[in-house]
This record gives sequence, structure tokens and C-alpha cells, in this order.
Amino acid sequence: MARENIDITIPDLRGKRAVVTGASDGMGLGIATRLASAGAQVALPVRNPRKGDAALATIREHVPNADVTLHSLDLSSLDSVAAFGQEMTQQGDPIDILINNAGVMTPPDRQATADGFELQFGTNHLGHFALVAHLFPLLRTGRARVTSQISIAADQHAINWDDLNWDRNYHGRAAYSQSKIALGLFGLELDRRSRESGWGITSNLSHPGVAPTNLLAARPEVGRTRQTPLRRVITTLSARGILFGTVETAKLPALMAATVPEPAGGKLYGPTGFRHLGGPPGEQSVYSRLRNPEEAGRVWSVSERLTQTAIPDVRE
Repeated sequence: MARENIDITIPDLRGKRAVVTGASDGMGLGIATRLASAGAQVALPVRNPRKGDAALATIREHVPNADVTLHSLDLSSLDSVAAFGQEMTQQGDPIDILINNAGVMTPPDRQATADGFELQFGTNHLGHFALVAHLFPLLRTGRARVTSQISIAADQHAINWDDLNWDRNYHGRAAYSQSKIALGLFGLELDRRSRESGWGITSNLSHPGVAPTNLLAARPEVGRTRQTPLRRVITTLSARGILFGTVETAKLPALMAATVPEPAGGKLYGPTGFRHLGGPPGEQSVYSRLRNPEEAGRVWSVSERLTQTAIPDVRE
């Protein structure tokens, strides 16, 4: 089956500084490459230096004059997040675009971050919460567009408030959903507080639909030695243009959220095809699990306590 050519137009981003987490391969690398091709100065904070060097080479192969820098960041370590935040703060350059894209998905057994949090909750949500806290002055100065990459899994399960770290009864898929629900609630609460306090930050959410990305591939570092059966199915159907998206289309909702002219905050962007699994990117209804401001405030407070970071309640 032939697949329609799906793409978006990205405006001129010369003079803009962008930070993209999880850009050492796959969808994140595609996002960073497109931002660089539009003229943005792109910072790549990566956990694996070897993969970071390869990503840098790939971007410069496609965009020979790309302004791209490599930095060290492990979102599963709050010390690493703080160190990256300090590095950026010392440089002092405003951040115009932040895309919270990095993530891990469904380790077969419960794993913990360097700080003892369940790996998905600690990396996908708490690491990004702490990152925004540490970068907050630069985001304010740049009147940044913040995009947090969630998942269709944020429309499933719930936050396990009685056992946030899944110490008693680990369920990989439910824990993944929790991490994305928390990140989504935080992203929307960030936009609400920015509007109320005049921070100038615009915060939106995106999700890639379903595509053969690296999340379900063999990931020895999370205990998965081979790709999952689900990923094999997704890869087969995606290649035939059936139901699912591709790695190329999966990156587009985040790019749209981060660059669409005259943005409004508090939005969710995703594929517009059947059940939002694939298709052209566009705005869609925010998932029901992300609509409760009280729940969002609770996530915010708990995240500040767990990460020992705070986003100051400053007002213009």
C-alpha cells in the first residue's frame, strides 16, 4: 500500500536556541535534525557519548552548516540533570525551544534510577521535571516553547499514588502510563502557571502515535535483549502503510507543537489518523486523565519534593 507523503513546514529558526533530550538516535535525532535544518542552534544532551558523536555526525551530514553542540545528560540521575542545568546556566544563553523527548519504556523487570525511583517514572517524568526547574531562568528569558513528549499510554491506567515507585507490585505497562500521565499533567500545569504568573513560557504536549521507534527495540540497558513481538508487528504494518506511522511521521507532532506560528499553550498534538495511531500531525483533545488541575497540582508538589528542586513562584 502506498503511503502518502506527510510533512510540515517549519519556520525560519535562525537566532533560536533549542534543547532536545533523547536526540542521540531515532525520533529525537530526527527532531534535532529538522530544527538544525531550520537554522536553530541545537543542544544535544545525551547519556551515551558514542551515540552522541554518531548523532552529531548524522546531523552535519544532512545539514553541513548545522550549529549543534553535544552535552552530557543522564535523566535517570538527578545529579547529572543538575550538572547539565549548571552548564547551561553558566553559558547564559536563553533557551527558545525545549523538547522533553527522551524516555524509556516497559523494562521487563523493575529497575531503579540512580536516586532509587522506578526507572520509567524517574526518567520520563522526574528527570524532565528537574530539568525544567534547573533551566527555568533560561526558559523565562527566552520566552520558551516547551514541548513534553507523552504517549497514547497516557490515555490508559492511572497514577499509582499508593506506590509511585512500584516497589510492591511492578507492572511495566502501567508504570509507563503513570510516567507519561505525570509528564502530561506537569506540562499542562507549567502552561497554567506561566499564564497566571506572566512567565512567558508556552507549554504543550505531543505524542508520536505508534511507530517502529527504538522504545520497543532491543535495549540491553533496560534488560530487553531482543525487540518485542509488538514491535515486529508495528514494523511490518508500518512498512506497508497500514494503521501505524513511521519514524519520520512520529517526530512531526513534537515539531509542530514546538514551532507552529502564534502558539496557544495547553494543547496536545498527535497524529490525526485512526485512533491517533498514525497520519498527519494536528491538534487533538487532551486525554481525560490530564484534565484535572488538582491532580496536576499534586504531581507538581510531589515532583518538587522527590527531586528536591523547585520552580519558583515568581511573577512579572
